[in-house]
This record gives sequence, C-alpha cells and structure tokens, in this order.
Amino acid sequence: MIKLLALDLDGTLLNSRGQVPDANRRAIRAAEDHGVLVTIATGRRFRDGRPVGLELELNAPLVTHNGALLKYADSLETVASSLLSTDTALEIVRVGKEFGGDALVSADPHGKGTLLYDRLSDDNMPLRKYVAWAKKLHGPDAEQAVMHVEDLDEVLPKQEVIHISFSGTCTRMSEMTEVLRTELGNTVTLLSTIYPRLNFTLIDILPPDASKGKGLEKLALLNGIAAEDVMAIGDNFNDLEMLEYAGTPVVMGNADPNLLERAEFYTTVSNDEDGVSKAIERFILSEEKF
Repeated sequence: MIKLLALDLDGTLLNSRGQVPDANRRAIRAAEDHGVLVTIATGRRFRDGRPVGLELELNAPLVTHNGALLKYADSLETVASSLLSTDTALEIVRVGKEFGGDALVSADPHGKGTLLYDRLSDDNMPLRKYVAWAKKLHGPDAEQAVMHVEDLDEVLPKQEVIHISFSGTCTRMSEMTEVLRTELGNTVTLLSTIYPRLNFTLIDILPPDASKGKGLEKLALLNGIAAEDVMAIGDNFNDLEMLEYAGTPVVMGNADPNLLERAEFYTTVSNDEDGVSKAIERFILSEEKF
C-alpha cells in the first residue's frame, strides 16, 4: 500500500507551460484524502519550489535542492539538511570558473533561501533567463532571493552553502561535468539534468550524501514508511536514484529515452497529458499492484 508519493516538478507535475494541471491537482488531493503523504522532490532550490508547495497545500515537507534540504513550505521548518563545506564550495567555484562557467550558489538553509552569483556571461542566455525568471517569481522578495555579489570567494566563507550549479549547452556541460568529476571526485554528488530538445544541461553539485533518492529515504524513515510503500514519479536523470529507491517507480511519457527503456519502471503519459493524475489513479486510488 502506497503511503508516500514523491513528485518531480519540472517535466512531471508541471505541464510545459509551468502550470499544475487541474487533473493533477485533484488527484493529489484525492491521494492525501486516501491517507498518503505527498511531497515535491525537485532539483529546484527551496525558494523556487515553495510557491507550488504552498499552492497545493501539501501535507509533507518538500524535498528540494535534489534532496539536500527537506523543509515545510508553510512553516519554513527545516526537517533535514546537508551542506557543502566552505573549502569544497570554494573549490567548486574555482574549477567551474577555470572552465569558463558561471556559478550559482544556493545558501540559507534555515530561511527561504538565497541565490548568489558574481557574474553572468553574455552568451549564457539560459542562465540569464533563469535569473530574470527567479526575480520575477519572487516579486517583493527578489532582492533577498537572488543577489549579485562582487566576488564569491569573499562571500562563501560567511555562508551555509546547500548546493552550487552551472548551466549551458549540452556538449559544453558534458565536457564540464567530466572536468568537475575529475577534480572533485567523491567529495560531492554531481547530477546532470539534460534537455536535448532545448540543447540545455543543468549541473547540480551537492554534498556527497545528497540526492533525491537519499532525501526521499530520509523522509520515509522519519515517517516510518518502508521503501516498498513509496511511489516516485519523474522524467530525468536526477530522478533516477529516487525511482530506483521507490517500490512503485513511474516515468513520464516525456522522459529521457534511457529512462523509458528501463523495464522495471512503469510509464505514464506525458506531463501535458496529466500523466501524474493517471499514475495516481492507477496505483493509489485504485490500489493496483505494480
């Protein structure tokens, strides 16, 4: 019996317009009425995932920053967190900058979260669009949500850093991933979210004990729930560990082909066809066995 449901956000719960379809909203509420804890498990930082958590009034803490931070959307209570050491954070920024990357540093695990950066390259349009989107999303709180600083090397020793990210074209980020992996080794968890159709890759660098899978496991253990009673729905590589952890793993119809080929994963329809609601109806509301 499914007792905990974890939903990836972008490409899964949200449609291609960045909205929660009404069918998904109704299915989530029905799942909660069925006694299921429902959470968002996202690579987004807490502040960027919180508006959806508040909108849906979810009954569980959000699993954000790819599992590094578990936190309630409404009360801001921090349930669990993992942080990068100052030395590691400085090394990540150094390696990234040597490769020509623009670092985005996520800090402030006890508040709503702050995003720090010291440069945006002229040709890094995806990152420029993200910063503009984040500022628009947070309205009056924009100055606290996204902050430009003169030099990250000077600021990082004074911060509690949750994770650092880089983004760009698929080929360039693939090359950068190999450099980061070589330089940083097992001192970090390195995750890539790849969108071939957009020629865009996001690299998230997290504490070594952080991933969506580990974050979801923490949440399950805190609530006395076994992995076999967990259901996870996702569409990309940063969802892989939580899909492998969950007793009922569901992959979106719009997922990466490599995930769709996994015979042990159930496949629902796409995020623009209310795939989340279809999976909830099948495995939770009708209690079909996987």
